Amino acid sequence: MIPDLVPLILVLVGLAAVASLLVPVAQRLALPHSVLLALLGIALGALAAWVGAGGLGGPDSASALVRTLTTVATERVTSEVFLTLFLPVLLFQTGLVMEVRRMMDDIAPILVLAIIAVLVSTFVVGLALAPIAPVGLLACLLLGAIIATTDPVAVVGIFRDVGAPRRLSILVEGESLFNDAAAIALFVVLLGALSYGGGMSVWEGTWLFATGFLGGVLFGVVIAYGAAFLMRPLRGHALAETAISVALAYVSYIAADKLLGVSGVVAVVTAALVFGATGRTRVTPESWRSLTALWDHLGYWAATLVFLFASMLVPRFLQDISWTDLGLVAVTVAAAFVARALVLYGLLPLLTVTGLANRVETAYKTVILWGGLRGAVTLALALAVTEDPMLPADIQRFVAVLATGFVLFTLLINGTTLRPMIHFLGLDRLSPLDQALRDKAVSLALDNVGEKLGGIAASYHLSPSAVEAVNGWYDRRRSTVDAEGQGTALPLSADDRVRLGLVTLAGHEEVLYLRHFGDLTVSRRTLITLLAKAGRLRDAAKTGGSVAYRRAARDSLQFRIEYQAANWMQRRLRIDRWLAFKLADRFESLVISRIVLEELMVFIHIKLRGLLGGPVTADLKSIVQDRIDSCRAALEALTAQYPGYALALEQRFLNAAGLRFEAQEYRTLFEESVINQEVHGDLQTAVTATWRTLGRRPRLDLGLSAEALARRFDLFMDLDSATLNEVVSTLSPVLATPGEVLMVRGERGDFMYFIASGALQIDTGDRQLILGSGQFFGELAILTGRRRSATVTAIGYCQLLRLSGRDFRRFAKRHPELRNRIRVIATDRMTDLFSAAPKTVSGTSPRKAAE
Repeated sequence: MIPDLVPLILVLVGLAAVASLLVPVAQRLALPHSVLLALLGIALGALAAWVGAGGLGGPDSASALVRTLTTVATERVTSEVFLTLFLPVLLFQTGLVMEVRRMMDDIAPILVLAIIAVLVSTFVVGLALAPIAPVGLLACLLLGAIIATTDPVAVVGIFRDVGAPRRLSILVEGESLFNDAAAIALFVVLLGALSYGGGMSVWEGTWLFATGFLGGVLFGVVIAYGAAFLMRPLRGHALAETAISVALAYVSYIAADKLLGVSGVVAVVTAALVFGATGRTRVTPESWRSLTALWDHLGYWAATLVFLFASMLVPRFLQDISWTDLGLVAVTVAAAFVARALVLYGLLPLLTVTGLANRVETAYKTVILWGGLRGAVTLALALAVTEDPMLPADIQRFVAVLATGFVLFTLLINGTTLRPMIHFLGLDRLSPLDQALRDKAVSLALDNVGEKLGGIAASYHLSPSAVEAVNGWYDRRRSTVDAEGQGTALPLSADDRVRLGLVTLAGHEEVLYLRHFGDLTVSRRTLITLLAKAGRLRDAAKTGGSVAYRRAARDSLQFRIEYQAANWMQRRLRIDRWLAFKLADRFESLVISRIVLEELMVFIHIKLRGLLGGPVTADLKSIVQDRIDSCRAALEALTAQYPGYALALEQRFLNAAGLRFEAQEYRTLFEESVINQEVHGDLQTAVTATWRTLGRRPRLDLGLSAEALARRFDLFMDLDSATLNEVVSTLSPVLATPGEVLMVRGERGDFMYFIASGALQIDTGDRQLILGSGQFFGELAILTGRRRSATVTAIGYCQLLRLSGRDFRRFAKRHPELRNRIRVIATDRMTDLFSAAPKTVSGTSPRKAAE
C-alpha cells in the first residue's frame, strides 16, 4: 500500500520539524542529538507496530497521518531507501568538507582504523560468536562486518560542543569515511557468499573485495574530474555548480554499484574527497560557500531522517528478543570492543615505532575506543539482510537482533557517557600553548576594540560617560586576561615560535591566493600550483622548522618536471606551444607570489608581532624577505627576456582589480538604493562581459623562429636568401633557462650554439669568460675533434640556435669563408681564456652582459 502524497509529505516535514526541536533539548540535557533522535524513532516505531497490531482500531480506523506513519515504518523504509537515497548524501557531505591536507597528516592511522580495524572486528566478532551462536561462522562474520561501521555524527557533535582537539575530530571523521566504504564492501562479499550457500573460496572473496574497493576508487577519481570539467563553463553560476555536485554524489554511487559492479560507497567517498580538494579552485569563493552551505543542509536532513527511519526498525527487530539473545548481544559488545582495543593499543603504536605516523595520545585512543558509536548504516545493513529471500529466517533474525542490540548499547551507554569521559581526560581544555595564544589574542583584540570604540563615539557624538563606562568594562576584562596569563610569553622556545609563525604564514598564504582567485587576478591553473606550493611550505615548516621552510621555498622556484618535459619537446620535436604555456604559467606564478609575499610582510607586522614577539617577528620578516628577493630575481630574469609579456600581465592584474572595484561600487550604489535592481543587473552584466574580453591571459611568444633569430647575427648578414635558408634549415631554436648547464668540460661534443639573446658564462676551471648576444660557443670541439675545454652555463634566459657537428661540416665544405670566420673568432677566444686575467665581453659584468 502506497501512502497518499499529502499525508506522506506532512509526516516527513513533521518528523524533520520535531527532530529540529530536539536540538535545544539535547543541548539542555548535554546529550547527543542522535540519542534523542533514536529514542523518538523507537517511540514512533513502537506506535506504528501497536497500530498495525490493532491499536486504535487498526490501521483502517486510524487517521490518515497515523496510517501513513505506520506504512512508512513497516513498508516504505527499506534498505534500498537507506543505501540509495540517504547514504550518498551522508558520505559525500562528509568527504566534501573534509580537510584533506590535515587528513593526509594522519592518513596511516586513519587507514588502519578504517580498513584493518574492519577486518579485525569482523573476524574477532565472528570467531567469538561462532561457538555459541545458532548460526554458522559465515553468518557471524557477516554480523561482524555490519557492526564494524561507525557513525561519527553524534561524536563529532560532542567534540564541537566541548572544544575537543581538531586532530581527534579528523581521526574520527576520517575513520568513519573510509570505514563505511570498507565495511560495506566486505558486507557485500560476505552476503553474496552466504546467499549462495558459501560456495565462494577465500581467494575469490579477497579478489572480489579488492577489485570492488580499488575499482570504486578509480571510478570515483575519474567521475570527480569529469564533474570538474563540466563545471568549467559554469563559473559564477552557483546554482548550476551546486546541481553538478548533487548529481556527482548520486551518479558516482549508482553507476559504480549498479552498472560497473564496483563499490558505490568507495566511489562516492573518493569522488567527494577529490571534488572537495579541488573544488575551491574550480568555482568562485562565493559559489564554494554556497555549495558547502547547501551540502550542510542536505547532510543535516539526511542524517536526521535516516536516524529516525532506522530507529523505527528497532521495535520490529526486537519484538521477540530472548534472554539468550541478550547474552549473545553481550558477547558481541565485548568482542567488538576487544577488537577495537587491539587495533588502537596494538597496531597504532607500531606505526609510531616504524615512523609511519605521529604518536596518537593515549587519551585520544580511549575516546576513539569509547566513541565508536553505531547508527543508521548498521541498521540499514541489518535490514538488507532481513530483506534477502536467499537467507534462512534464523540468520535474518540473528543479524537483526544482535545488530540492533549493539547499536542501542553504543548509543545509550557510550553516547551518553562520552562527554563526561572527554572532560575526565581533559580533552575539553586548551593546551598550554593554545591557552597562551588565546590570552594574547584576547588582549590584542580588546586593545583594538577600545581604539575603535573611541572613534565611533567621536563620529556619533556619544556621551563621554557612556564611553567611559564601556571602556572601563573592556579595561577590566583586559586586566583579568593579563592577570590570568601573567603576561608571560608563549611556552615555546624561540625556534618553536618561529616554526609556529611559519606554519601560520603558510596557511595565510593559501588564504591570500584564494582571495586573489576570487578577485580574478590569478587563473585557476596557477592557483592550483600556488596552493600546492603553500602546502609544501606548511609541511616543511611543521616537520623541519625554518631550515626546511627555506629549502622548500628555494625548491618552489626550481623548474618542475612538466617544464622539463615541455623543454624536451621543444628541443627534440620543435613543438613550442607547451613550453610557451608553461613559461607563461611561471610568469603568472611569480607575479602573484611576489604580490602575496609583500602582503605577508604586512600580515607579520600587524597580526603576528603581538602574538609571537619582536625577535620572532624579525626572523619571520627576514625569511619572507629572502623569498621576496629570490622571487623578484626570478621574475626579473624572465622580464629581461620578455618585457612585453611582463607588462601585459601587470595590465591584466590592474584590469581585474579595476573591474572588481567597479563592481563593488555598483553593489554599494544598489544597496544604498541609489540605483534599482534592473540597473544594477545591467551594470554587472557589462562588467562580466568586459572581464571576458580583458581577463584572458595573453599568449606568450617565445620568439624561437630560427629565421628571425639567424638574422640577428652579423655572421649571416651577408648571405643571400638561398644560403640563409640553407643555414636556417640546419639550426634548432633553444630556450636556455638560468643556471642551465649547456656544456660540460671534458665531455665529447658534436654541436655548437649561436647566442641570439642573453648571456652565458664559460668556465675553464681557472678562467671565466662571459658571452653575449651575437656570439657562439662549442665550435672548438668540432674544429679540433677534442673534448670540451670549458663548462658553459646560462646566466639568464637565452635564445640560442643549435647546430650539429655534421651539419656544420657539411655546410663548411660549401662555404669555407664562414668556416674561416668562425675559426678566427674561436682562436681569439682561446687567447682570452688563457690570458693572464679573466675577461668578460666588453668589460661588462655577467649581470650587465645578461641584460
